[in-house]
Amino acid sequence: MTITPDGKDWTWVLNERCPECGFESWAFPREQIGVLVRTNAAQWCEVLRRSDVRERPNPATWSPLEYACHVRDVYRKYDERLRLMLEAHDPLYPNWDQDVTALEARYDQQDPAVVADELAAAGDAVANAFDGVSDDGWDRPGRRSDGASFTVESIGRYFVHDWIHHIWDVSRDQTAT
Repeated sequence: MTITPDGKDWTWVLNERCPECGFESWAFPREQIGVLVRTNAAQWCEVLRRSDVRERPNPATWSPLEYACHVRDVYRKYDERLRLMLEAHDPLYPNWDQDVTALEARYDQQDPAVVADELAAAGDAVANAFDGVSDDGWDRPGRRSDGASFTVESIGRYFVHDWIHHIWDVSRDQTAT
């Protein structure tokens, strides 16, 4: 079963409430990003213990394991992007095709226990990186390969939506296509 890639530009979540998961990017202090990451990582470790972790709810939706692998890699990718933004002025992030990564890394075949350990470590690393942002670091700029521009603060808020949305994805009934 293959998944149709999501080609949406999700940057709108920085200005609007997500109608699906309810996320509001402005609803928390930016200094709480690290705490939010650690809380989310713990939630994913629970998800990875589920008996249905490898089951796709329908042919068009990732399994909880595949979502967890994606979140682990999102943690890693945003740790890289944050560090680039803090070390260089207005860096252009290397392109990342998350759908190609899912196929090449065989998310569906990974060991849930290993993914849980890796996800926890990646979450802790990016949480520590966000915890270490100084007051003047939140305004540093960076750009995605599609031209979207962010500050450290806005990319942090955008980043939070990704994994909050995916916890919502694996917590709802998606048996219908």
